[in-house]
Formats: sequence, C-alpha cells, structure tokens
Amino acid sequence: MEFLDAPPLPFYFTPEHEQFRSSLRDFVSREIRPFVNEWDEAETFPRSLYARAAEVGVLGLGYPEEYGGTPADTFYGLILAEEFARAGCGGMQASLLSHSIGLPPILKAGSEAIKQRVIPPVLRGEKIAALAVTEPSGGSDVANLRTTAVRDGDHYVLNGEKTFITSGMRADFLTVAVRTNPAVKGASGISALLVEGNTPGLTRTALKKMGWWSSDTAHLHFDNCRVPVSNLIGEENKGFKTFMQNFNNERLMMAALAYGYAEVCLEEAVDWARQRTIGGSPLSERQVVRHKLMDMTLRIDAARALVYDLAYRIEHKLADPAQLVARVCLAKVLATQAMQFCADQAVQLLGGMGFMRGTRTERIYREVKVMMIGGGSEEVMKDLAARQLGV
Repeated sequence: MEFLDAPPLPFYFTPEHEQFRSSLRDFVSREIRPFVNEWDEAETFPRSLYARAAEVGVLGLGYPEEYGGTPADTFYGLILAEEFARAGCGGMQASLLSHSIGLPPILKAGSEAIKQRVIPPVLRGEKIAALAVTEPSGGSDVANLRTTAVRDGDHYVLNGEKTFITSGMRADFLTVAVRTNPAVKGASGISALLVEGNTPGLTRTALKKMGWWSSDTAHLHFDNCRVPVSNLIGEENKGFKTFMQNFNNERLMMAALAYGYAEVCLEEAVDWARQRTIGGSPLSERQVVRHKLMDMTLRIDAARALVYDLAYRIEHKLADPAQLVARVCLAKVLATQAMQFCADQAVQLLGGMGFMRGTRTERIYREVKVMMIGGGSEEVMKDLAARQLGV
C-alpha cells in the first residue's frame, strides 16, 4: 500500500542497500511467499531452499569473504529481516536463518580449523547450523545451565539436555553452551562447544508448537557424547561472554522482524478495509476502522524509528555498551508489542477471514508469542535494561 512505504532515508540506506532490497524482495516473492501455506501445513520446507538462498547472497550476508560470505553493515541485516517478514512465515525464516545465531560464536571465538570446516559449507547452503543454549530448567538463565562437558583425555564427555532448539532436528553443526567446570556455579565455568549432528549419544525429539509450524524445533538429549577437545570454541570456562554478545544482534534483528510482521498485518487490514463493504460503503470509510489503522501505523513507525536509530549508533559507534544493550532490549519489547497489537487488530478487522488458515495475518497471530519470548521474554528484557541503566 502506498502510504505504508516511507521514502528511503539516505543516511540509513544507500543506493546499494536499496538494490539489495529490491533483489531480495523479488527472491521472497518468487521463491518463498507462494509456498508458505503449503510449508506451514507440512510442518517443514524443502532443504533445497538453503542452497537457493545462498545463491542470492542471503546466507553469507555479513560474513567475511574468506569463508564465502559478503561483508555487510547492520542495515543490510535490517533489510534482510524486513523483506523476509513480508512472507509472513516466521517458522521458515527462523530455520532458514538459524545459522545467524549458530555461527557468530564460531566466527568470533572459534579456531581457524573450526571456522574453515563449518562456516563455508553452511554459507553455501550445504550444511545447517544451530545454536543450543536453552534448557528445560531455564530459558534465558545461561549462567545456571546444567549441561556438562567433562574432560576425558582428548575428548569432552557431554551430558544434559537442550530444548526449543531451532533447526535442532536437521542441524549438522550445533553450537552448544556447556558447563566445563561443574564445580563452579554461575557464569564462570561456561564454555562453547561445537557438536556435530551425527555424534553418538545425541538424540533429538521434534516439538509441536502453537506457531512456527514450518520450523523444525527440537529437544536435544546428550548421553555421554564424546566431543573432541579441538571442538572447543574459544577458551575453556570463558564462553559466557561469547553467548551474551550473540544476543544483542539477535534481539535487534528480532525487533526488525517484529515490526515487519506488524506491517504485513497492517497491509492485509488496509486491503480488506478497502474491499469489504458495510451498508454500501467500504470499511475504510468508517471512523473507528480508520482509527484502528492509524493506531497500527503509529506503533510500527515508532518501533522502526527506534531500531533504525540504534543501527545507526552501532555503525557509527555512538553508544555506550551498557546503554546499547538496554536500548536494544527495549526495542525488542516495543517492536513485539507492536506486532501483538497489529496482529490482534488485523484479525479483528478481517473478522471470520482473519480466523481462517491461509492469511498471513492468521499465521502471524499464532506466532506473536514466540517473538515476545524468544531471545529473552518481555520481563527479562525490561529487567536487563533496568540493570544496564543502573535502575
């Protein structure tokens, strides 16, 4: 819809950014959007999509050239999130891009041997990478995880469980948070370990979900899995910071996805309001409907403006680290609240059609809560932000 498309901001997006957006929009409209209903009902999508996404530069975006990637700034990442959101299918997006949270710890702290073995095939779409941090005993409480990796000669013996793991069923590489010093409580003693999908003793169980149907989500069980010491990512007992640094970018991109999904709901609501008539007049001419549409627009614009501002500060190193963590947490809260509000209003405006499978609005309505919980729930985000700001 014409009023939804804000003019480009040259201090945020260059012509090169917009060229990338155009090609990515074409890819999503051609290769993804026509099939998302089918994939959602099948609770999966073709593995071949990884290779097709790699061909257009989606998987390698932001990674060094020596590993097959394309260096890119934060705004390219925002474009990726915004354009994938247009398909209105969070499950496909979450699994297809699970490497975006599985690979950064390897890129930042892994040995060159691990980087060369893992990153290039993932960026080519030949292998799948995932992150395994969350446990049944605690979601965002990384410092108190219970999965252990005890040294035994030139191997670690891994025991424990992980749950809600995106791409957990078919991942070839798992970046796993473990406790390598079980005698130490808290953040000390946490390490990052690369676990390959075919490791003996690793079992995976698929999880059924409210939304994100096309994403494979798994519960992982490690039973005396022997993992080479050479698979350690970074220093032993010093992995907590590596995982924490991973969260900031994840949350910013989730915020961009959230207002992107909210905009999809607004788009469908506007189309419906213009076409649907009551008493001979379009719904869009009713004041109460127009107010709802503007309330949706207001929340989307506010969330997007905050995310763009944060991205600019990140790129130009204008933010204090603690302030940045706090603002990103709050941006995720604001954007997911916008998504929740817009999904609810769109379903209300679409009426019975909003309750039917097949509309993007119906799917997004089912997926709101995972966006509000994933990467840290609203309560966790507010508490973390308060502590970073010294409240």
